[in-house]
Amino acid sequence: MQRRTLIHTALASLAAGLPALPAFAQSSWPTGKAITYLVPFPAGGTTDVLGRLIGQKLGPALGTSVVIDNKGGAGGSVGSEIASRAAPDGYTMLGGTISSHAINVSLYPKIGYDPQKSFAPVTLIGTNPVVLVVNQASPYKTLKDVLEASKTKSGGLSSASAGTGTSQHLTLELLSYKSGVKFTHVPYKGSGPAIQDVIGGQVDMMFDTTVVAGPHIQSGKLRAIAVSSAKRLASMPDVPTVAESGLPALKDFEVLSWQAIFVPAGTPAPVIDRLHTEIRKILAQPEMQDKLKGFGMEPADMTTAQIAAFQKAEVEKWAQVIKAANIKAE
Repeated sequence: MQRRTLIHTALASLAAGLPALPAFAQSSWPTGKAITYLVPFPAGGTTDVLGRLIGQKLGPALGTSVVIDNKGGAGGSVGSEIASRAAPDGYTMLGGTISSHAINVSLYPKIGYDPQKSFAPVTLIGTNPVVLVVNQASPYKTLKDVLEASKTKSGGLSSASAGTGTSQHLTLELLSYKSGVKFTHVPYKGSGPAIQDVIGGQVDMMFDTTVVAGPHIQSGKLRAIAVSSAKRLASMPDVPTVAESGLPALKDFEVLSWQAIFVPAGTPAPVIDRLHTEIRKILAQPEMQDKLKGFGMEPADMTTAQIAAFQKAEVEKWAQVIKAANIKAE
């Protein structure tokens, strides 16, 4: 009996010295606590639109609610840094992009997080090209018109973007680098306010994703000049590619933006697996597939390991572009 008592006492002492198990290990996840879906851009942009569409369906699938939290700034870096410091407990998700998780690390001297080491990938939502748009009253109807006009204007034509380092900005810089034509970059804190100033005529033009620009093109508020994909889009068959401009320097021009979902590094594998599975189910629904294609997005279906490899390649690709074009953060 004494020996048995000593063993029980020793086990009790050992248990008392161990740290408490996290909530997700003590009970099923989620527990009913709301999940924050952090969008590192203002409302109205591509990442925000997709986050809200997914969040509306993900909450019921998990038996809880998903709350969208917009934290814009520095091309997605501000919100991404906030997310990187969140507890890895399954209650924080981040809408990551080509900007926040591939470009910014080479563009900014210090962004406060590592796009690969600070996060774990959950889902690659899809890829899509950006489209060059101008106001409906603009005299420019082709890419050649835009390039010629920018050559003759002091400082070049003005071009808005969702922020320094975003895919909109880098596409502009790549066009400038390859064509030798200068433009004036006008960064905003998100696509929403940027594209409104193009519609209003305060800025000459803008590269933006088809998610954001598409509805304004359809309504007649904006005119589409060219898309950055290698082939024309099925949703915009009459809009030529940048490569179709006829300029030899642009014959291989291609930029694909992408949207993904990440969680803070250290989030338990079962939580990541559950999120991956549920979000893939949502994205596979016919209505979601139709919406993605309507946005000009190409749906993606990758494992988390494949997403990590894809992201690594993108980080390396844009590091080379930024260095070659000598692009500096403003």
